This record gives sequence, C-alpha cells and structure tokens, in this order.
Amino acid sequence: MANCINRFGLALCLWPLALAGQTSPEVTGILERLDRLERANRELARQVQTLQTELAAVRAEAPAAPAAQTAAGQLEIQERRIDEQAQSKVEASQKFPIQLTGMALFNTFLDSRGNNGSDYPTVAAPANERAGATLRQTTVGLLFHDPKTFWGGTVHGSVFMDFYTGTAPIGQTFRLRTGSIQIDWKSTSVMAGQEKPIFNPREPSSLAQAGISPLTGAGNLWLWLPQVRVEQDLSFGPATGLRARMGVVETREVAPYDNTPVPGVLAPARPALEGRFEFFHNLDDNRKLEFAPGFHSSVTHAGGFSIPSNLFSLDWFFNPWRRLEFSGAFYSGQNVANLGTGAINQGYVLYRHSAAAIQSKGGWGQLTLRAARRVDLHFFTGQQDDKNSQLGAGDIGKNFSFGANLFFRIAPNVILAPEVSQLRTVYLARGTVINNHYDLALAYLF
Repeated sequence: MANCINRFGLALCLWPLALAGQTSPEVTGILERLDRLERANRELARQVQTLQTELAAVRAEAPAAPAAQTAAGQLEIQERRIDEQAQSKVEASQKFPIQLTGMALFNTFLDSRGNNGSDYPTVAAPANERAGATLRQTTVGLLFHDPKTFWGGTVHGSVFMDFYTGTAPIGQTFRLRTGSIQIDWKSTSVMAGQEKPIFNPREPSSLAQAGISPLTGAGNLWLWLPQVRVEQDLSFGPATGLRARMGVVETREVAPYDNTPVPGVLAPARPALEGRFEFFHNLDDNRKLEFAPGFHSSVTHAGGFSIPSNLFSLDWFFNPWRRLEFSGAFYSGQNVANLGTGAINQGYVLYRHSAAAIQSKGGWGQLTLRAARRVDLHFFTGQQDDKNSQLGAGDIGKNFSFGANLFFRIAPNVILAPEVSQLRTVYLARGTVINNHYDLALAYLF
C-alpha cells in the first residue's frame, strides 16, 4: 500500500511533463527502477510469509519428537526386560513362571579330636582327627508365583532341596529342606508348608553348616516342621508396626533321653500351637529395630503318659549403624528335644509310675560387621543348658559353641568364606570335651 501511494505521488509530480510530451530519458529510468523495486518488495513479502508458515509448522511438531523418542526408549527397555525374564525363568505346565535359585557350595574342613565321628559335629565326643571336602551342602530351590486369586490376593511359594543325607562321597540323596505355598493380601497372609518353627525364624550366618542350621544343639531350635500359619500386619505409624504369626505345627517326637525301655507306645508326631509377635521400628531406610516374643505349646504321648512341651522365646535384630548388626534368640522351657536340638535328646524322662519334662534354656547371638562393600564379618556364640538336677552322670549338662567367619564376595554372586569355631560339651561327672572346627567354603549363588 505504501509503495502504491509513493508511486501515485510521484506520478502526480511528473504528470505535467507527460502532458507536455516531454518524456526524457531520466524520467524513463526512474519509472523502470520503480518497477524493479516493486517486484523485489513482492518477492520479499512472499519469502517472509513462507518462513512464517515453516516456523509455525516446526513449532507444532517440536513437542511430538521427544515424546516419540521417549516411547521408543521405553519400548526398547521393555523388550530388554522381556528378554531377561525369558532367560531367567521357565514356564510350568500351568503357564506360570518358575524361577530356579540356590547355591552350589563346596566345603573343605578339618576337625580336631572330639568331633564325635562327624564332619560337622553338634556334640563334642572323643574321636580321631577328621578332614575332608564335600559338595553335599549344595542347595537347589524353585520360586513360583501366580496371578491374583480371590479377594485380590497373590499366590507365591518355594521348594528347597539339598544332597546332605546319605553316605559321602557317594550314595547321597536328594532331600526336602523347606517349602511353602502362601497367599498374601494387603495385611494378611496364610501359609502352608515346611519351615523352621514359627517362634524361631532367625539363624546365624554360616556357610560351614548349611545341611543343618548353624549352632544346632547350642541354642538354635531350628528343626524344619510341617505347619499352617496365619500372619497379620498392624501399623502404628509410618515406621512402626506389629507382625503377628499364629499357627499349628507338627512336632517330631523322640524317645526319652535315658534309653530306658518305654512301657508303651510313643506317638511319633503331635500337633503344637506356636506364635510369634514381632514389633518393629524403622529408624530410616537402612536402620531398624525388631524384637519378637514367641511361644510353643504341645504334649508328648509316651508310655501312657502326657508330657508337656512348652517354651517362651525372644528374638531380635538391631542395626544402630549401617555397618553394624546385632541379632539373636533366647528360649526357656521344658521338653524341647522335639524341636530340633541336634544330638541332645534330653526332652523327658520316664519312671515306673510317672514322667517328667526336663527343663532347658539357651539361645544364640551374632554380631555382624560390614567391614567393606564386599566383606562381612560374623561373630557368633550359643549354648543349650539343661537342668542338671534332672540328669544323671554322663548326661550333657551344657553344650556351648562360639566362632567367627568372613564372607568375601569375590564376584557379585560368588562368596569365599573361611570359618573357625569351637564346640565345648560338658558331661556331668565326666568333664568337658572340646572340638575345634576349621572350614573353607566357596559358594556360587544362582
């Protein structure tokens, strides 16, 4: 518009000359330059309009590009995860995943005199020195889980086996250790299977004793027992709560300790009521405090008598600092041999017209020092102390053990673990027998 006005004004100025017929070369040159300028202006306007259109299109497409790249990246990550799952899981006949887990464990050991003729003694008794190596403590397990069940619950479980039974180095057999089928809801769980006693889920850390739990016969009542239990979680705040467990356990009954003839039949298994109530408080993401009272109550039927089996327990875990942990358990009760005290079969005694449950108390403790990123040190001790006045000469008054081991991760899933321990068994009226055990373990976790 401005160009047209300028040209119109200039034409008015030149109009008298045109009427006079005086068209000079200068006027002709001016008109030609005006035409060229007008064409240049039109071309410039067209280019500006084109650039504006392209810029608007670029701005409209800019947000879509990162989103497309993000979606592509997420798809690539998901594909990698699917590939990893395909490599780490197998599918069962019922079309749900099963994960293989476990530990290939090689042990070489040396026992001093007093090993009771066993590679891994739980009671010290006179015998010659003993040394050897074994793979029979290797553990193989299956972990499984299924989609949601009724009321929004989820199903999962496990089965663990080893090769500990049988005659070494050949003749070893596959043995069931533990297994469970569990249904979890938001705050409630139901489990059926074979596990440690409900009142004693913890145990010391050791790769020297894996076929049986560490400190067996020295305060750790570990025996794996068939059971059905219910667990309920209660919250008292964002970091504090209670985890309550109650259930029925099948005991494994044993004969009276003094080997006298039993005037009648021993019921080999009995139901027991057990419970544990764990109070916990999380100090932060890495530190916590846990302590749990528990109980066991059952009755042994032997020789026409009913002998009570009762105990009270307390276990704990506390890590006041990230690199330091305290854990352990204590019990006090009577007739506890049916709960897995190893070779100490001193649960009850039968007389001609009566029976008596033997009083027992004991426990274990462990201090764990996480010395470095790949190094853990464990110091442990435990004992079982039966009431001497109920025992006779030659019976075990106390079984005491202590030791230490080091877990060194030479790779993320490979552990080298040297361990040294001492077992001291006190025989009434006969003195103390000592066994020193030295072990070097190499474990491959899979």
